[in-house]
Amino acid sequence: MTDSSQEVERKFLVAEMPPLDGAVSEHIRQGYFTVPEDSVQVRLRQKGARFFLTVKGQGTLSRSEHETEIPAEVFERLWPATGARRLEKIRWTGRLPGGEVFELDLFEDRDLRLVEVEFADETGALEFVPPDWFGREVTEDGRFSNSSLASGGVPDASPPPER
Repeated sequence: MTDSSQEVERKFLVAEMPPLDGAVSEHIRQGYFTVPEDSVQVRLRQKGARFFLTVKGQGTLSRSEHETEIPAEVFERLWPATGARRLEKIRWTGRLPGGEVFELDLFEDRDLRLVEVEFADETGALEFVPPDWFGREVTEDGRFSNSSLASGGVPDASPPPER
């Protein structure tokens, strides 16, 4: 994704590891300038040999996302400003039997596996039936957002308390 768009995605814990035949992996490190309570998220991301600056709006299932590729030198100059709000993961990207693309994140500094699926629109997202290897959905659980994970470690995997 480059420049401006709307991101529509659902996120799940992983109940069991799927076969990763045909999937590709990439190392990702990312850091946040903002904290989870801010009205927007601003992050730096290194994905393999490419570098990005991303601004995400509020929301869970659907939100604005503006991502721009930046030179490595700019990334390295800005990286210290992310302080302790960082995470590293291996992302496996592959296709589900229905053709949807999944992104399976295995975090390097914590025992956590998350899988995300992006959709063209909210209708497609709401109609999606996850495969058996997907666990509990955490799309609406802010404890599992990358910005929260970068700031606070591993959340308790039990459902959040009722409000």
